[in-house]
Amino acid sequence: MSIPLDLARTLAVILDEGTLEAAARRLHVTPSAVSQRVRALEARLGRVVLVRTKPVQATDAGKAVVRLARQLDLLEHDALAGIGADEAATAVVPLAVNADSLATWFLPPLARVAQRRRVVFQLHRDDQDFTAGLLESGTVMGAITSREAPVPGCRVRAVGVLRYEAVASAGFAQRWFPDGVDGDALAGAPVVDFDRRDDLQSRWLADQGPTASPPRHLVPASHDFATAIGLGLGWGLLPRFQSAELLRSGELVRLGGPPVDVPLFWQQWNLTSPLLDEIADEVVQEGARVLATT
Repeated sequence: MSIPLDLARTLAVILDEGTLEAAARRLHVTPSAVSQRVRALEARLGRVVLVRTKPVQATDAGKAVVRLARQLDLLEHDALAGIGADEAATAVVPLAVNADSLATWFLPPLARVAQRRRVVFQLHRDDQDFTAGLLESGTVMGAITSREAPVPGCRVRAVGVLRYEAVASAGFAQRWFPDGVDGDALAGAPVVDFDRRDDLQSRWLADQGPTASPPRHLVPASHDFATAIGLGLGWGLLPRFQSAELLRSGELVRLGGPPVDVPLFWQQWNLTSPLLDEIADEVVQEGARVLATT
């Protein structure tokens, strides 16, 4: 059995676009033609590859096919670059990254690669505890993740540590912690969480001893999360290098307690790809430069 490459690439486009109609526009064919390609692929494999939800989702078989399509596209780009024809080919590289890295240190290394290469990046933002799943599904080629154990078919390099400290605006601290930060004060003081999967604040609270559950704001954007804390909406944990300037100016104050360290790793497909290795080198070097000071 073989997998027709044009059908595999069609499936990847469908997953990228989210619907058959959007994929048809990108491929310059009709939605009916896209649907026929999916049926032909499923008939060839004897398995369902696509669940027609909104957005569409790949089955486990479909994820394997999409991973193949993305690997072939990457290897084709490297081959064209190797024969000096890279000016005719732009590589599309999907990557996964956590919000705090994306907002602070992750983009400069990608920009340096883009200055040297014909490449476009598709960034998928998720919590560092979940980005590895995007590698497993074939959605991305590389990811910043908190997972040290390699995803099957991937290799791992250490990037550094994001060190978070509990901080609040000076006015917030005066209002909610006039007698110091203790369990009773923390039970009533509003806290800012990134989203419902963000457990950093809860981990810090657990180190302070038993406390009642405080009221919680949800601010699901890294820059806005930091802004909300600076404005006094609530307290929260920020990466040390992100809060350093405001701490020096006195706009923010530390609440004490131990920091929360989040080790970060770079995982990528275990392919011999000069482009992917170049991206990895830039990311790891930037992480070592920036995160080493935390």
